[in-house]
Amino acid sequence: MLVLSRRVGESVVIGDSVTVTVLDVRGDVVRIGIDAPRSVSVNRAELLAELESSNRAAASPAEETVSALAEQLRKRR
Repeated sequence: MLVLSRRVGESVVIGDSVTVTVLDVRGDVVRIGIDAPRSVSVNRAELLAELESSNRAAASPAEETVSALAEQLRKRR
């Protein structure tokens, strides 16, 4: 991880097309602006973690559901 110090108005350029600029600093909150092409997705890390968690939950059926389905399949035979 690269760690940099920047002041308000200063920027960091990532690759050829992404610019991150410090807009404001108030106490322990830093406002940043990100200028990137539409083809580059920019997301907050906590939202991605929440999305991954909900996707895992949706893709994993409850154990009761699996047991009930297995029981139904046994009865068919």
